[in-house]
Parts: sequence; C-alpha cells; structure tokens
Amino acid sequence: MMKEIFTANRTCRTFDESRKISREELCELVECARLAPASANIQPLSYRLVYTQDELDAVQPLTKWAASLPNLELPPKEHRPTAFIVICQDTAKFGSPDRFQRDVGICALAISLAAFDKGLASCMIGSFKGDELRCVLGLADNVVPQLVIAVGAPDEVRRVEDAKDGVVKYYRTEDNVHVVPKRPLSELII
Repeated sequence: MMKEIFTANRTCRTFDESRKISREELCELVECARLAPASANIQPLSYRLVYTQDELDAVQPLTKWAASLPNLELPPKEHRPTAFIVICQDTAKFGSPDRFQRDVGICALAISLAAFDKGLASCMIGSFKGDELRCVLGLADNVVPQLVIAVGAPDEVRRVEDAKDGVVKYYRTEDNVHVVPKRPLSELII
C-alpha cells in the first residue's frame, strides 16, 4: 500500500483553480506535520498559511518552479495552486536554520502525504525570494521561510518510470504527461 501511495504522490505543477483550499483544510495538513518526528523533539518550525486570493497573487511571483523545464511556464496561468504553506523557523528562539533542515523535510513530506490523502496535490518549492516573501506575509525578521509548499487540486497527469542510463531529469511528454525517472533500487542499495 505505501509503495503505491509514494508512487502516486508526485509533485504537481498544474492545478484546478476552481477547487479552493480552506484554512481548516490547511490546518489539518499542518496537524500531520505537528505530529511528525522532530529532532530531539525540539519542534522548531512554524507554518504560515496562504489561501486568500490577495496573498496567493502576492506569493506566486516570488516562487520559481520546475528548473528542469525552463521553456515551460509552470504553473500555467489559470492553473495555479489555491494555497501555500510556508514552513518557517524562528531564529531568535531556535538559532541557525541549518540544524533543522531534516525537520523541514520530514514535515514537508507529512504535509504532502496528508494532502494526497485528501485528493489534493502539492509541490515543495525551495527556490523563492525569502526576504520579499517575509515582507509580503508580514513575518518578523527573525522568522525565516525555509520551504514553500504549493497545495491544490491536481490538473495534470504525473507518472514514475525507471531511470535509464542514469538520466533522472523529469520531463513532459508530447501529450503533457509529467514523467519522473527514478533510479532503480539496484543502484541504491550498497
């Protein structure tokens, strides 16, 4: 069962904007992150929920998507996510963000899987304008955005295939299917 979930839960870059995401739904996703394991149980992360149209319009241009597909505009206009969760760390309370990067990954996966369980899709975005994002969202200087997670109803087909000849760069087929090559298990076990 878990293998099928991980195979189906692919990054999404094209969304159905008619499906709005409520604050309550976002809180349910963050609740899963709250319950996830944390380094030394310190729990250093906080979450800024973005779901109003004004904030969505302000955050979207501060993110950069799909570096491996530079010739495509992703997400396309009118197919953007209807929510973002910005994972943050308060450096005044918890010091350097470097120490807790594992926690960011663990919580991001928890959010992604919780979204998938609700029939939603997500995209973890590490490329964003942090200072501008902090300003737009009214975050204090010591609250540092670590990762942006786009959330919405999927509006694209995604699939996994085994990587061939070590090529793991994702691509789009002629009929716009998003293909994610994964290294075979035989290459991973040492």
